Amino acid sequence: MPIPPPLPPDLPSRRAALRAAGTGALLLGASGVLAGCRSAVSADEKASAGPRRGGSLTIAINQDVTPALLFTQSGESLHNRLIYNTLTRYDDQLKPRPELATSWQYAADGKSITLKLRDDVTYHDGRAFTADDVIFAVRNLLKPERSAQLASTAKTVTGFEKRGDHELVLKLAHPVSNLFDLFEFMIITDRHTVDQAVKGTKLNGTGPFKFVKWSPGAGLSLTRNDKYWLPDRPYLDKVELRVYTQPDALLSALRSGQAQLSYQVPGKQLATLKGNSAFDIKEYDTGSGAVYVGASVTTAPANNKDFRQAVAWAVDRDRIVSQALGGYGLPSAAPWPKSSPAYSEANRTHYTHDPATARELLKSSGFSTRQTVPLGHPTTPLHVAIAEIVQYDLKQIGIRTELEPSDPAAFQKKLISGTMPTLWINSHSFSQVHPATLAVSAYPFNQARNTSHFSSPEYTEAVQAAWRRKDADGAGANALYQKVSDLLLDEAFIIDLAVLDSVQVAASKLHGPDLTPFSYLNLDHAYLD
Repeated sequence: MPIPPPLPPDLPSRRAALRAAGTGALLLGASGVLAGCRSAVSADEKASAGPRRGGSLTIAINQDVTPALLFTQSGESLHNRLIYNTLTRYDDQLKPRPELATSWQYAADGKSITLKLRDDVTYHDGRAFTADDVIFAVRNLLKPERSAQLASTAKTVTGFEKRGDHELVLKLAHPVSNLFDLFEFMIITDRHTVDQAVKGTKLNGTGPFKFVKWSPGAGLSLTRNDKYWLPDRPYLDKVELRVYTQPDALLSALRSGQAQLSYQVPGKQLATLKGNSAFDIKEYDTGSGAVYVGASVTTAPANNKDFRQAVAWAVDRDRIVSQALGGYGLPSAAPWPKSSPAYSEANRTHYTHDPATARELLKSSGFSTRQTVPLGHPTTPLHVAIAEIVQYDLKQIGIRTELEPSDPAAFQKKLISGTMPTLWINSHSFSQVHPATLAVSAYPFNQARNTSHFSSPEYTEAVQAAWRRKDADGAGANALYQKVSDLLLDEAFIIDLAVLDSVQVAASKLHGPDLTPFSYLNLDHAYLD
């Protein structure tokens, strides 16, 4: 297929099509945090002096990096694109653009794709990047210990044909609609040091910054890659990701200038930064994921669909957006942002706040109001706030819950292993890319094996039909996405509450940070005044 030209270095992305959020800005990612910037006019004024080389950027994060989850997309994936590159990157319309792959050609039957690779790229240790590194990257995702959500898509690659060091044919078992989601997700790590990478002792990539040190509990230190393949980039000399587990400490770090960027300011505290000219607040409307209530369908009372639907009708989504998200989000019973081909207003409003309907369904489920239901959640501020709202709303219809908090890393392991309590609160990603990826990759939705232990032949058939096609767009694809949505809404094993708007808190002297659809931070063109 014809390949579009590369994006100019400073072309605004789809994520830069922001709605004005006041004088400060925040970005809310899958981890439940906010980021932002000022209006386009003030941003243009600010950038008029042009980029300058040098400076150290400190990013405030609310949970530490977990090297063992390097190949798992989560709220801890922010640093991936700083150290590593991917094969392609999406533009504003989710069309793939070159990164380590310069061009590609699909076979007519959709069962193979030929990639041409950059021949001027080296790893941080000086080794040349070749086709063997791509082969390793695909195979690496298939290892169970990697817990990679896109392993199902990687598994469709059944063979490789090398044509020298910089051309590679991937042979596929069948066409897949989300192959470029894989290419965007799959970081190209060094095959010789991957075991050290997952221990946090050596992260050797091709990206704009080199690994210096991971200090458990404190954060990650990076320095400029002087031999980066993108000419004259990056501008920054150093990047520090520093952990502030308490929201007040994180806000204090931003206000004092100790940190200049964060994607993890709780929505409830966003108002305290509005009107502060020291910050740019910027909101992205493409969705960075969604927050939801999960249900373990093999455990009573969540094994009853009427009970699950009662929960779906009980929760006040508008309140969650206004109070927990600071207004940065979209109340939605479905996982899709407005930018998704699977979005519809009917899906978004399928469940609204209706306690009367919820009580009727609860009664028909046979639920005893004398019992207490466990409600798990991560200890990040966003999820704590949502858990408290959900707990209150469920109490109003007769469901008593007991909160079960877990630190984010332990919670992620429970999610992957499928050992959640009866109900739980979390965020999911993968709804902001091609719709089939959600149901074959995200742990809560995976049709083959999901956290809720839900399965049905109808769901599997619908997901497979949406996934096993070369064309991810058009009326035929959209009809298949709607069938998946219908099943998700009816079965309610995942009860979506709100689509998260991506929002960014940045010091006004910082220009050019960006996030990929998988919430990898891109600082290729970022600089400080």
